[in-house]
Amino acid sequence: MAKILITGASKGIGYDAALTLARAGHAVVAGMRNPKACDLADIAAGESLSLTVAQLDVDDDASVERLFASEAATGLDVLINNAGILSIEAIEDETIAQYQAIMNTNFLGVVRCCKAVLPSMRLRRSGLIINIASIAGQISIFGQSAYVASKFAVEGFSEALAQEAGAFGVRVAVVEPGIIATPMSVANLPTPRPDSVYPHGARMMAFYGATATSGPPPEVVSQTLKDIVEGVITDFRTATGPDARPFLDLRASMSADEWIALGAIPDNAAYFERFLEITGMDLRPPA
Repeated sequence: MAKILITGASKGIGYDAALTLARAGHAVVAGMRNPKACDLADIAAGESLSLTVAQLDVDDDASVERLFASEAATGLDVLINNAGILSIEAIEDETIAQYQAIMNTNFLGVVRCCKAVLPSMRLRRSGLIINIASIAGQISIFGQSAYVASKFAVEGFSEALAQEAGAFGVRVAVVEPGIIATPMSVANLPTPRPDSVYPHGARMMAFYGATATSGPPPEVVSQTLKDIVEGVITDFRTATGPDARPFLDLRASMSADEWIALGAIPDNAAYFERFLEITGMDLRPPA
């Protein structure tokens, strides 16, 4: 049994992973900004799970320091950095404040929690840190520059962390989900400016509309996390979800110039036709 802290556990992947890992017999601390807005504690009590809900805002230094110094987080075997937010805007339309917010949560939130847990894991010469990135950490996608930048940062940070922490017996793993049907990508999906001169936001909305509502549930990622925690998966980087590997392979099959030329097609109808030709995925709006 491992003692595990999961960030961003109030909904989506973090919520499902907390239940999956607790039901597998692990002791889980589910960190979230507003514990009162989540029913995990009630479910844990009803099922007699070893699952503790704790207040944690990964954007805030004091909140992170407070939780990791508490008894609830003492002796952690595993840290799963899951908290994240999304934006869909062209670069010219995205505000600096939104870039800062996304980097603060998606990247610096990971850094804060890693720095908080590393001293104890290093001293024990054991531990596991799992950073949830995205296929967007390997593929630069138009209309999501802030999100993509944050996930590319997580990928690079994680490789550096793995080299440093590995010298002290601490393992690091990165999980790269594709499109998963979570509140972030369905019910709470942000929308681009309707008056934007760029067509790319509409393309991203078409992409999410075609994949998210019929996409795989968070359980797909939870099972991957469980397999990493329990040593079934030992790779540093794991793509998860039915569309993750196909999209990564698609990008790998194209040169940077070819990928950029695809995204730079100015007309949405022409873009959708070309995308269908390349991938077999039909993003065209209903006739």
